[in-house]
Amino acid sequence: MFSVQLFRSLGPLDPAIDFHPLGKLHLGTFDKTIFSMVTPEIENILLARPHVQNIVLFGIESHICVLQTALSLLNPTFRAKPYTVYVMADCVASCNSWEVPIALQRLAQEGVFTSTTESIGFQLIGDAKHPKFKAFSALTKESKEGTARAGEFLVAGKRPEREISSLVAKTSL
Repeated sequence: MFSVQLFRSLGPLDPAIDFHPLGKLHLGTFDKTIFSMVTPEIENILLARPHVQNIVLFGIESHICVLQTALSLLNPTFRAKPYTVYVMADCVASCNSWEVPIALQRLAQEGVFTSTTESIGFQLIGDAKHPKFKAFSALTKESKEGTARAGEFLVAGKRPEREISSLVAKTSL
């Protein structure tokens, strides 16, 4: 599931996010005005899947939307048991880069497991004998450079210089 904040004002889901490979696993993209993505539509989808116990989050405005979504899932008002929430640290952002580590720290304090895309992916695959392991391993190798840049950002707390130059060039057009 994906959500967008005020579609009419802020625009659609970033077209760079290709959810089509998810096929029937993509349960919808929902517009929202609240900062948590746990809207009534999302609650209904989750309630229809009582077997779901773990939820992995990623997104922008880690200190607002990702944080409030995680808190909503840790203390749901629509079911008795909290979810186990994971946040992919290399797949969250904030308008102010210094807010990301603060948000990740707060999430951890609240009981959210923070990890990386690669780590969570290998956890989900579980075994090199898994039928999708080779494809996943190839994807991991293909995205190694982007993963390294995300790691540099998380550790340094700022964008690597080559990305700043790229962003400046794009905004100058």
